[in-house]
Formats: sequence, C-alpha cells, structure tokens
Amino acid sequence: MHWHGPARTALAALLGAGLVLPGPPEPVGAAGFVEAYPVTAAAMRAAGPPYAEWAAQGRRFLLFDTHGDGRAVEVRGDLATAERIVVLVPGVGSTLRDFDRGLGGVTRRAPAAQAEELYRAARAVDPQARVAVLAWLGYDTPDGVLAAAGTADARRGATALRGLLRGLAAHRPSATVTLVGHSYGALVAGMAVVGAPAQVTDVVTLGGVGAGVDRAAGLGPTRRVWAAEAPDDWIRRVPPVRLPGLGHGRRPADPAFGARALPVTGAHGHDAYLVPGSATLTAVAAVALSGRVPAVAP
Repeated sequence: MHWHGPARTALAALLGAGLVLPGPPEPVGAAGFVEAYPVTAAAMRAAGPPYAEWAAQGRRFLLFDTHGDGRAVEVRGDLATAERIVVLVPGVGSTLRDFDRGLGGVTRRAPAAQAEELYRAARAVDPQARVAVLAWLGYDTPDGVLAAAGTADARRGATALRGLLRGLAAHRPSATVTLVGHSYGALVAGMAVVGAPAQVTDVVTLGGVGAGVDRAAGLGPTRRVWAAEAPDDWIRRVPPVRLPGLGHGRRPADPAFGARALPVTGAHGHDAYLVPGSATLTAVAAVALSGRVPAVAP
C-alpha cells in the first residue's frame, strides 16, 4: 500500500506518538518518520506561549500534546540520518509544563536540557558522529513518590515506548538505539525493552528505582545494561521489595543485579547525572556511540 499527501502525514504523526506500527508489506523511508515535525509545529503554534516560541525556534518534535499533564518527544540531531539514537526517559513528576524549565524550575531536571547536554557530549566524544537524542515524555509520569510505588504508570509508558522503538527500527534499521531511563524512567525503559527490536543494544539506568526484572540478563541476553547511582542518591534508601502492584525489586545499581557500573564522579544527589562536568554524562555518551566506556575511576 502506498501512502500519499495527508494520509502519509497523519501516519507519520501516529508513528511518532507510538500509536501505530508500520505494516510489514512496505517499510516507510526515514524521511517519512520526520514528517511529524510540521504537524507538531502547527500544534505548538496553536497552543500559544511558551510552545509557539519552541516552534519559532525551529525545534523538532515527533509528538506534542497538551492534554492532561501533556506529552512531548523532542529530537536533537538529524533523526533521518542518525546511526546512533538515544532515547531519554524521565521519571516522577515530569510534565509538559516542566519539559523545558525542569521540575521545580531546576533546569538540570528538564528532559529538554538533559537531551541537549547528552547530544553535546556525544558530539564532543565524536564530532563526526551521526547521532540523535530524543527527550521522550511519551507517558503520564507518576504524580509523586507514593504513586511511583506502583507499576501501572510504568506499564502504560512501556507500551507507548515500545511502539516508538519499533517505529525507529523500521525507519532506521541500520541504527543502534540506547535507552536511558532516570529514576522511575528506568522502570519504564526496562519494561519496554522486553520484546523490543534488536536495534536496542544498550539500556542505561540513572538512579533507577527498578527495571522490571531482578537481573540484567532478564532484559535480553545480548543487551548491555549499565547503571549509575551516586553515593548520595536517596534512591539507595528505597527497599528492594516487589509485591503485587507495589515495589520494583532490586535496583539496577545493586551489584547483584549484574549491570555494568558507570562512573559517577561529579554526579550528586538524585538528578545531577547528565550535567556538564559529570563523568556519567561523558560515559553515557560513549555508551551510545560505541557500547563501551573508557576505563576511568568511578
């Protein structure tokens, strides 16, 4: 089946949202995936400030939706030619309102800012790299710590994220994808990667509360799993319990989980992993580009 005009644009927008999957008879070209950009730009202009300014600045989104807490998927870099793709998954309390400014007005917590820092770090590691970084706020995050004790939001988020991953694999089959989940976002990433395409080669957790499994091997026998946890991250105090609908089991940074440890020099607290100067930021960029990190002191 061939798609033309408005039908093709609508399909691209739905793919970007992770709402439909490409049919097997005829893969859609990479350019078709980014046809969501003008659709989302129009939606941002219609939504008014501050979103209209985002469109005026030429920022590119696969998904933009103001309903409820809002959803957005922003792309840094050229997704149509990317050979390395990174998808950042935020955690508790992240909403469209805080997408740019950060939770509580703290910029380092903002998905958009984190994606920009990671994109810059990747280009610093390899200026010639064809890399794209997606700030993926494609689910309704838990509203607080108590809500985050359950798995319902993570399961819904994982379903949406898995749809995006399948869309990326269909449009960029030669590219590798690295999932980076922070806090509750690590749980979403872990659940999404089970059954995800083989193009998802690496899963990175930053202060992760869980990953949906108690051992790294449960995320796939060939996938590399990485974990960073700062010494003063409060997530260390979360008990590793798992009951029906409550608790997330062993944290990915627990040595018994079996993830590869990332350096955390320069990372402090729960939300300062992807900040300039942190060893974690550079290490995550290296993982995305090569699947390994330089030998450095943790």
